[in-house]
Amino acid sequence: MHKSRGQSRRHGRRSHRHNPWFRQHGSNERNNTRVQQSPQGSSHSDDEAPSTSSSTAGSSSVPDLPGYYFDPEKKRYFRLLPGHNNCNPLTKEGIRQKEMESKRLQLLEEEDKQGKKTARLGFNASSLLQKSKLGFLNVTSYCRLAHELRVSCMQRKKVQIQSSDPSALASDRFNLILADTNSDRLFTVNDVKVGGSKYGIINLRGLKTPTLRVHMHENLYFTNRKVNAVSWASLNHLDSHILLCLMGIAETPGCATLLPASLFVSSHPAGDRPGMLCSFRIPGAWSCAWSLNIQANNCFSTGLSRRVLVTSVVTGHRQSFGTSSDVLAQQFAVMAPLLFNGCRSGEIFAIDLRCRNQGKGWKATRLLHDSAVTSVQILQEEQCLMASDMAGTIKLWDLRTTKCIRQYEGHVNEYAHLPLHVHEEEGIVVAVGQDCYTRIWSLHDAQLLRTIPSPHPTSKADIPSVAFSSRLGGFRGAPGLLMAIQQDLYCFSYS
Repeated sequence: MHKSRGQSRRHGRRSHRHNPWFRQHGSNERNNTRVQQSPQGSSHSDDEAPSTSSSTAGSSSVPDLPGYYFDPEKKRYFRLLPGHNNCNPLTKEGIRQKEMESKRLQLLEEEDKQGKKTARLGFNASSLLQKSKLGFLNVTSYCRLAHELRVSCMQRKKVQIQSSDPSALASDRFNLILADTNSDRLFTVNDVKVGGSKYGIINLRGLKTPTLRVHMHENLYFTNRKVNAVSWASLNHLDSHILLCLMGIAETPGCATLLPASLFVSSHPAGDRPGMLCSFRIPGAWSCAWSLNIQANNCFSTGLSRRVLVTSVVTGHRQSFGTSSDVLAQQFAVMAPLLFNGCRSGEIFAIDLRCRNQGKGWKATRLLHDSAVTSVQILQEEQCLMASDMAGTIKLWDLRTTKCIRQYEGHVNEYAHLPLHVHEEEGIVVAVGQDCYTRIWSLHDAQLLRTIPSPHPTSKADIPSVAFSSRLGGFRGAPGLLMAIQQDLYCFSYS
């Protein structure tokens, strides 16, 4: 009887080992004991079927168990439920963050190894030119491949920023950068450690290789209110002011402020007189745009909740246009008297500025996205419009037929108000996703040319702000991309 009792006990243990659920959820001590079994004991395990965790580790799919996470490196399951005895309880968000960080580091390592080498063998300028001369490449293919070659060869270099207050540079974080028309100045919004925001202008004329060194001109102008939108404004001359939309707090109403660039030391042209500093009371503006159209001279627009305001800086006169949704993006056309607006409802519509009232006909064009529109960009000929939304969709619209003619895949957005950058001279489209990756597409065929990881760990609070130009630092500058993240500024130059 003792022998049969001992056999039943052994059979009971073996039945537990044959049970995959028991193996996956066993304690760490039991797993360690099994690993350290003697050779005599291993004969039993040879007769057993392999465990679920080890068998699925080599396969492409692993069974999902509610409340558990399978680690492919350790080839076992871990509990996700809070209150477990782990020192650092796992969460789905933490696992996702770990995977994203691993991918980012891998891409950065690949970029560092790549150096000046091209993306693939035989992909160089001389080869493309030779194929084009021999007739193997048409003009469209040659231009697209040339753009891909130049974009793939851009290398990341850190820019040295000089300032009268070096301690501030070490603590203040970049929130936003915006290049002016000639790309020789960069307006910055920096989050101050004690709270609030301050502004500066970076002179890009010193942005030359091999030593990338720029100077930041700061101002005592400081606000504890959130900056919702920024635009360069041309009041006295081209880009003489910066238009800021500030959110209201407590009893202080929101406002749109015209901040003269001349307030920043040495940032204005020689002999320029101090510009006009003025502020307009605007309740809760989501977006803004400055007009370069002659039929709306010295005017700016603000997109509010269910309303658009067009304000004359000189006279203070306002035109109000009611909408059915919040206006999150705006841009004026230059040749046609139109103001394009992107709404939270997904609607894009144009306002005819010649209409002095809200009667019939003030909506000139109407397009529709499936999600909230965060950015609208009018192309130079004003026959097409590029728009992006909170679903990560980027579309190129033909304004004559009101049809989507091209879509750019890969952008990541779930709910953030992210800008879109279109550069026709270089034939590229640039956007930073909520996953902190900067993606560059070919404008003409929507091909994704490059995906640039953030130099810092990915975080929804640290989405890079970028500016691209065909002439960084002015007319003699080279094409390149500027990226601001935390306290650092990076340059990805073609040369």
